[in-house]
Amino acid sequence: MYTVKEVAQLLNLTEHTVRFYTDKGLIPSIKRDKNNNRVFDNESVRWLIGAKNLKKCGMSVEDIKKYVDFCLEGDSTLQKRYDIILKQKEIMLAHLEEAKMMAKFIVSKEKHYRDIIDEVIPDDTNPANWERVDCTLKYPESTIRRGNKFKNEKVVKKSYL
Repeated sequence: MYTVKEVAQLLNLTEHTVRFYTDKGLIPSIKRDKNNNRVFDNESVRWLIGAKNLKKCGMSVEDIKKYVDFCLEGDSTLQKRYDIILKQKEIMLAHLEEAKMMAKFIVSKEKHYRDIIDEVIPDDTNPANWERVDCTLKYPESTIRRGNKFKNEKVVKKSYL
C-alpha cells in the first residue's frame, strides 16, 4: 500500500494532482485507511497511471471520468471507449500539426536572428530601427481591397518581434 505522498513520488505527480484525480473519481479502486487517508494498492496505481497518461494526451478530466466509467462497465463499452480515444487522437494530431508549424516558425526566427548577428541582413526586428531599414511587405492585388477598389499593392511594416 502506498500513501498519497509515496504514489505522487512514484509517478512524478504532485500530491495535489493525486488527490484531485481521486476526488474526481478517476481512481475507482481507491481505499482509505482507519484515519480516512487515501491509500493505493497496485490496482489503484494502475488506474492512476492510466489517468495520468490520458491527461498527458490532453484529455479533459471529464472525458477521463467517462472513460473510467466505461471501463468499469466492462466489455460492452469497448466501442464507446474507442470513440473517446479516437476523438482524443484527432485532437492530438491537430496539436501535433500546430506544434510542427510553430517549430518551423521558431527555426526560421532563429535563422533570421543569426543572419542579423552575422551582419548578413540589417536588424528589422526592432521597431526603433525601422526608419533605417526597408521592412516592407507587398501584397498581391487579389489580397488587398481599399474601399470599393483593389489597389495594386499595399506597403506595411513587418514585425519580427
